[in-house]
Amino acid sequence: MSASSAALNQPIGNYSSHDQTQSGIIVTAENALLEIMVYTETTIRVNARGLGQAREDFSYPINTGPQETDWRLEPRETRLLIHTRRLIVGIELYPVRVSFYTPEGGLINADEPAFGISWLGETVTTYKSLQSYERFIGLGEKTGNLDRRNSAYVNWNTDYFGYPPFADPLYASIPFYIGIHSGLIYGIYLDNTHLSRFNFGAANNRFVSFSADSGPMDYYFFHGASVAEVISAYTALTGRMPLPPIWSLGYQQCRYSYFPDTEVLRVARTFREKQIPADVIYLDIHYMDDFKVFTWDPERFADPAGLVEKLRELGFHTAAIADPGIKIEEGYEPYEDGLEKDMFVKYPDGELYAGEVWPGWCHFPDFTNPKTRTWWGNWLKTLTDAGVEGVWCDMNEPAAWGRQVPDLIEFNHDNRPCTHKKARNIYGMQMARASYEAAQSQLSGRRPFVLTRAGFAGVQRYAAMWTGDNIADDDHMLAGLRLINSMGVSGLGFSGCDIPGFAGEATPALFVRWIALGAFSPLFRGHSAYNSRSAEPWAFGEQAEEIARYYIRLRYRLMPYIYSLFAECTRTGMPPARSLAIDWPHDPHVYGIYFHNQYLFGPYLHVVPVRSDQFITKAYLPKGRWFDFYSDHEIAGGREIYVDAPLSRLPVFVSPGAVIPMQQPGDTTTDQPAGPLQIHVWPPAEHPTEFVYYEDDGISFDYRKGRFFQRTLRLEKDRLVLLPAEGEYESRFEQVEIRFHGPGMPENPQTCPHSPDFLEIPLESS
Repeated sequence: MSASSAALNQPIGNYSSHDQTQSGIIVTAENALLEIMVYTETTIRVNARGLGQAREDFSYPINTGPQETDWRLEPRETRLLIHTRRLIVGIELYPVRVSFYTPEGGLINADEPAFGISWLGETVTTYKSLQSYERFIGLGEKTGNLDRRNSAYVNWNTDYFGYPPFADPLYASIPFYIGIHSGLIYGIYLDNTHLSRFNFGAANNRFVSFSADSGPMDYYFFHGASVAEVISAYTALTGRMPLPPIWSLGYQQCRYSYFPDTEVLRVARTFREKQIPADVIYLDIHYMDDFKVFTWDPERFADPAGLVEKLRELGFHTAAIADPGIKIEEGYEPYEDGLEKDMFVKYPDGELYAGEVWPGWCHFPDFTNPKTRTWWGNWLKTLTDAGVEGVWCDMNEPAAWGRQVPDLIEFNHDNRPCTHKKARNIYGMQMARASYEAAQSQLSGRRPFVLTRAGFAGVQRYAAMWTGDNIADDDHMLAGLRLINSMGVSGLGFSGCDIPGFAGEATPALFVRWIALGAFSPLFRGHSAYNSRSAEPWAFGEQAEEIARYYIRLRYRLMPYIYSLFAECTRTGMPPARSLAIDWPHDPHVYGIYFHNQYLFGPYLHVVPVRSDQFITKAYLPKGRWFDFYSDHEIAGGREIYVDAPLSRLPVFVSPGAVIPMQQPGDTTTDQPAGPLQIHVWPPAEHPTEFVYYEDDGISFDYRKGRFFQRTLRLEKDRLVLLPAEGEYESRFEQVEIRFHGPGMPENPQTCPHSPDFLEIPLESS
């Protein structure tokens, strides 16, 4: 483009020619190349780049390439059509535009006719026609309404202490959304790590747009019969999480900070004395010597390995924080070693970049350099050699006081040099990757747990995520649920928020409300800042302690169900916490501001959040029969209802056809449960329902070698069927007890051996 035209909108232009490739076509237009690639019969890659430019296939988020798929090209006079079994891609030629259709010709998604793909200087944008009544969900860690329509967002990982409930951007960027209209569902993922913007009809009634400040227009289009199918396709492309250690699914206790080591032990022993289950204790930055990563304070934590061993004897696993900033200090070994081995990011003139964070002025490792990731992993041994099994990656946006890291600093980008503009959004993900891969190799076959604040699409392969420095108030509690559910829709199934808010003073009522919700969240962690009340379950008075004990123990009762949900997430990408829009995408009620905080925990438990100052709440139950989780009282769905909600009771409803495995709770997730596996059964739905129950040792990677116990629990109108088990692992339970709930169900529980063989229980028996 000429200098004069660069400031104006430059469209892709008209068609000149096309070439067919093994996986699609390349269209040469007046001002750019457009390449369409068939990845699967429902996943299409669209790549637009400058004339004469080669396609760049290196991508940290993308986990797979095109699959062998039957497709055909149909040239027409003014358009090209690519047909797969489940999708038609239309390429209009004059000018070049891209549209997607069902095999029957129904329009799913189309470029805006006047603009399509175009450039403003280096910024590249795709404009899409805004469909009537179209809704949008996803985009990862974004505040605001469940339905993104009429809103706009920026993807630029940002350290934002005490962010307000509608702040944007936050710590992580996942440029993937799902569109819903006319009974159709699709997804779009923009594979570009530069600062990007998504506009869902904000300040205009004409188009949806997504743009990147530089680089190619490179996006993936997914079509599915359901939201779940689109999530599955997206996570097949960007990867799914490995099974986390089961202890990371228990209650986790943190504080900024517990010190010295005697205080850490006091907290751990109090959990056991009060018979409140818990599995994880965190060490925040005060365990370090002067906040320097990979050090231990010689007075506060004189014997790290001894402390971790004492915690292990109490049934606790230890997680420790690790910030990326390496203090500039002579004699500090990681600093000296990093200097010698050239591990830090630089300015273009070769001077090392320095920014100020907790230890003072620091250099920053270049996690986009494979050698740096290995170097970081070697230093991580200072934690894992002491017995630490969880790595908590914080400040990795990267954060620096002032929040303005210069754009011209340079990164290796796996031997494809780039600047901060391209590397920033991927930095936290690569730190999490370095930490996960190192811990995996250092823990003698045990699964590590990595928690990260910053990330990008695909970070689910390495880490769980929490929602950063939230505030202790009701709006943050509810916004946090939407963040968790949005991240779940966007491929990150393992997420949570600090309970009862990191900053500020929580009231006992807020703590009670939030701890109950935490029991039904993927990540269940209590945490608070140093200048606010600590967040242990006993810190808010006796009544709050009793309620917290109940809900934490309920979490541990539900652990067979929860662990099975995480196993499902590793297979399909389906998150444990599920926006109602996943199962009821075309029901307008689920998007209403009174109801968009509600969600499903797994397929069966409908959770209704309640503010701390309310004791009755409005709820929406989708069509069908529902049952009160606590009383089994039947409630007709398809309507709005009012629900009593005293502080001691979080409203939870059970869907028809529910089959939920439970156990007797122990002090930890790894305790051998007392008694049998309990399978709780509610009245059948109109159609048979299934739940896949899953077990393994919860600690090792042996499940990848077939050492697991998995069986489908199938509920039909007149019987419960336990299909034969799969896998080579022997169940922890010798017996199974069937417990029935709701009207018309057998009154007495039935107990039988938990053998891997076929088992059938008639519902009419007593």
